[in-house]
Amino acid sequence: MRIRVTAAAVVSGAVVLSALALPVAAQASERTGASTKFSSFASGASGTVRPYDALGNTKFSHAVVNGGKDIVLGTTGTKTVVVTYTATDQSGVALTEAFLWQGTDSSTTDGITGGLGTDDDPRCTESATQGVYTCKAVFPIRPATDMKNNGVAGTWKLFLGAWDLYANASYDDDVATAAIKKSATLTADATPEPVRKGRTITITGKLARANWSTGKYAGYASQPVKLQFRKKGSSTYTTLKTVRTSSTGTLRTTTKATVDGYYRYTFAGTATTAASTASSDFIDVK
Repeated sequence: MRIRVTAAAVVSGAVVLSALALPVAAQASERTGASTKFSSFASGASGTVRPYDALGNTKFSHAVVNGGKDIVLGTTGTKTVVVTYTATDQSGVALTEAFLWQGTDSSTTDGITGGLGTDDDPRCTESATQGVYTCKAVFPIRPATDMKNNGVAGTWKLFLGAWDLYANASYDDDVATAAIKKSATLTADATPEPVRKGRTITITGKLARANWSTGKYAGYASQPVKLQFRKKGSSTYTTLKTVRTSSTGTLRTTTKATVDGYYRYTFAGTATTAASTASSDFIDVK
């Protein structure tokens, strides 16, 4: 389960690519490491096999995954993630590849985890500066079929590889990082309503997050959640207290009703779960 994208660069059209007869790397199994992908390939006319670690001079820079934002996945639908980067090589760039991986070594079978899709037509375009290419890869991620393991939530690294116009390969397996997080939901319900001034109100709610193993949302236990209040006519929320979720993700606390206003819960998020804010609930104080 690895993100794998191969991008054809626009360099004087298809003529250059067809002349070189550059092969697109074979589709290895999901648990094949990056070193297999870049271990060898033909240079075209000569048919010489060249190791990627001996001749490649392509440098990568300005890599951005998902616009620099967290990749937040629920349990259904498709999340489109765009990766942009610059590839620089005075020998030209014919093909590039991009994928996200986890672990300690992108070339090991157990170092690349998670399941994500591939893009049909990512592209690199040569800029006004010779040898400098701006690239874009698109990853459609389908949590229902791709994210089967809850343990893959967290930090991922971006692998970028390229072939130049002489079929020499280069790669960098830690160009940038991105956080893939589980989507969270949060609710808030303040009662009774209306209420007399000075009386106690109870605010209940629940914090849940996507469970990729079951395809459903499940309560998120033992998490700090802030109870906030906004006076009617104001646009500013004030934090009243911090409440911790139960073993099933539920919330319950009390406070005194003083004026008309809105109550809500807000969750800051964690390294594996996205932030979430409940819709506010209005209380009419008599």
